[in-house]
Amino acid sequence: MIQLTTTGARTGRKHRVPLGALDIDGRLVVVASAMGSPKHPDWYHNIRHNPLVTVETDGETFEATAVLPPDRDALFAEIVAREPGFAAYQARTSRLLPVVELRRT
Repeated sequence: MIQLTTTGARTGRKHRVPLGALDIDGRLVVVASAMGSPKHPDWYHNIRHNPLVTVETDGETFEATAVLPPDRDALFAEIVAREPGFAAYQARTSRLLPVVELRRT
């Protein structure tokens, strides 16, 4: 579990959200699933507008850049292997669930 702080795309204000995150081969990734909602979560819209974020995890806080990795499909397959609930979220929606990598800056 992490706390992700983004900058609001419309307001410019800071927004903090708890998210499940996975370490996949040293890469910290999150999924913009919104539990299978038809719309992307607000935090995803925020990072598309401003990819600079703050990540809090296990007592550590660091700055990161939110990136849409080119190997999204392979990452999502690994995510589903570890956390099968994401397959159900994907099945609930027609949108492709974005996988976001949080790269330390």
